[in-house]
Amino acid sequence: MTMEPVHVGFGNILAVNRVIAIVSPNSAPTKRAIQEGRNKGLLIDMTNGRRTKAVVVTDSGHIILAALAPETIAGRLQLSRDGSPSRLEQSDDKSESPG
Repeated sequence: MTMEPVHVGFGNILAVNRVIAIVSPNSAPTKRAIQEGRNKGLLIDMTNGRRTKAVVVTDSGHIILAALAPETIAGRLQLSRDGSPSRLEQSDDKSESPG
């Protein structure tokens, strides 16, 4: 199985074929999942200190925090799955607002 990478901001890459869900961090169940991931050592923070806008759940049980909106990540995953080249460039990091 090959790794299909997708850029999730700030030079961080996510393996598309391992993603199960992309959710908003605002609900209580998601907040509990984040805390459980932290307690189990399965939390990966890809926000670079920015506000968490999306939580990615992987098939390995890892919980990944991202500073991009769930819609943005889902769009990039869809582009990757449609056979279009992955967006690995760094240029969009400048447009991501802090907080």
